[in-house]
Amino acid sequence: MTPSKLNTFTLFKLPSAWISGVRVESFDANKAVTRVKHRWINQNPFNSMFWAVQGMAAELATGVLVMSKIRAAGKPVSMLVLNNKATFSKKATGTIRFTCDDGEKLDAIMTRVLETGEGHTCWMRAVGKDEAGDVVSVFEFEWTLRRKDR
Repeated sequence: MTPSKLNTFTLFKLPSAWISGVRVESFDANKAVTRVKHRWINQNPFNSMFWAVQGMAAELATGVLVMSKIRAAGKPVSMLVLNNKATFSKKATGTIRFTCDDGEKLDAIMTRVLETGEGHTCWMRAVGKDEAGDVVSVFEFEWTLRRKDR
């Protein structure tokens, strides 16, 4: 998995995110960063980025970590968002980067999922910052993970 391959994935599997300009910028075992630039296609009537576009970028930042952990495990695991929460603190204009650094927390959950075969949940957080480094929004997603036994 590379940012380029994940961006191609969004083109075919998440076309609304791709059209809106959501891109994976970087990721490693513990951290993922996505970005999206405020443009005409993703704006709201108040001349800032529509909240749902921010949500797509934030969810992708958390989802990239989940997908990479599943791939590293080498075993089939289902993933699905169960709940989410968001707070908004500033108008989102310019380029917004969402960072999720919950990889270590996810490691512990993945270990339990693979060992027990039971479903588990994990709250993951993505913080969106503008070019000045100011927080514009914070999203939290509750991911459900369950080993697929065939």
